[in-house]
Amino acid sequence: MDKIKDTRSFMRIVHRYLGYFMAGIMAIYAVSGILLIYRDTDFLKQEKQFEKTLAKDLDEKALGKELKLKNFEVTKKEGAVSYFKEGTYDATTGEAKYSKMELPLVLDKMAKLHKAKSADTLSPLNAFFGLCLFFFVISSFWMFNPKTKAFKKGVKFAVAGLVAAIILMLI
Repeated sequence: MDKIKDTRSFMRIVHRYLGYFMAGIMAIYAVSGILLIYRDTDFLKQEKQFEKTLAKDLDEKALGKELKLKNFEVTKKEGAVSYFKEGTYDATTGEAKYSKMELPLVLDKMAKLHKAKSADTLSPLNAFFGLCLFFFVISSFWMFNPKTKAFKKGVKFAVAGLVAAIILMLI
């Protein structure tokens, strides 16, 4: 390994190789981020049929929670059978038959990567990714000599990007 002569060369080397290492992870996060923008639509989703045996005599609120369906609402009841937009539930047997729009397995895993919580197995990857992105932000200021035109122009673009992000967050 070449001897690291100063902070600038160290930052450039780490930035370069960490960037190459992170390229695949960044590609996955980019695709999953785009998918999450359209999570309220059926974009790329497929209809899947489910049959589950649940507890008997569930009320509407408990049924919606068990089935994990958004905007769940019973539209009609005939005897012990509850009808809802996605299917039916028989309170005497606990049998629920319903359909749900879901992303294909690989795309679903990618979307869940973005939504990982601290208890999830993917949370260390998310934290590592965030730290790497922050390192890229900091190390980018060591890519050029501060006296050069490219550096001064880069700082202006960085400030403009920060201001644009703040404005968009406040809208």
